[in-house]
Amino acid sequence: MTDRRLLLCTDMDRTVIPNGEHPEDPDARPRFASFCGRPDVTLAYVTGRHRALVQEAIRDYALPEPDYAVTDVGTVIYRVTNGVWEEWNAWAEEIGAAWKGKTREDLCALLRDVPHVTLQEAEKQNTHKISYYLDSSADAEAVLADMRARLAEEGVDAALVWSVDESADVGLLDVLPPRATKRHAVEFLQRELHYAEREVVFAGDSGNDLPMMESVLPSVLVANASDEVKKRGAALAEASARPEAFYVARGGLLHMNGNYSAGVLEGVWHFVPNLRNVLEKA
Repeated sequence: MTDRRLLLCTDMDRTVIPNGEHPEDPDARPRFASFCGRPDVTLAYVTGRHRALVQEAIRDYALPEPDYAVTDVGTVIYRVTNGVWEEWNAWAEEIGAAWKGKTREDLCALLRDVPHVTLQEAEKQNTHKISYYLDSSADAEAVLADMRARLAEEGVDAALVWSVDESADVGLLDVLPPRATKRHAVEFLQRELHYAEREVVFAGDSGNDLPMMESVLPSVLVANASDEVKKRGAALAEASARPEAFYVARGGLLHMNGNYSAGVLEGVWHFVPNLRNVLEKA
């Protein structure tokens, strides 16, 4: 990097938000906020949270306000200027093409009588994200197959993302455009904001961050990521033939433990040598 320009893209929960079981270094968040306040650092949160929950986390955890926010599992990008959050329509147009002109309402009608699913609350929906609860007793694969068949018959290309909320004993199912992912959103930001690959760092901690480990963009897993995620991340980076673009925070650097935002800063230290003197003073 010839100058000190940086696009820092980071997950929120258990990455900059210390809501996991590992201890947070007491200096980490203040140093993270100080670093992100620099004019040569552009901060983007990349999260599954919707806008209201992102803003709530910023208030509750004293996080810096971002310049950009990728929310709702990658389906919305906001530009944030002086506290004003504005949806980036070019991203909506890019991902929405896969739905062949059909609206969210059209797809809801198409999937209305799929057994064992119930629409989630209104605040968890948006133009390119349809979220359902799936009965824990249901055959998830059969439900997914039914949805895929209905969508394919209409020529709609969609990704179905299924997971389980173990605390509530319920399945969670999102219907999304295929390009509505963290990786594609970060690559969109890099391209549209005219950053070189070496001027971008992504940080995460969980399985839905792993597609970034296959990207050419420098990516770090914070130290509190699980051993399984670290192992899978390393394997993906190796398979992509760009292992040098992958780093796992270990702690000890900058006199911090590498968990959460300490690990984000450690990743910046690793990938952006020109900013090390700044990080030491943050």
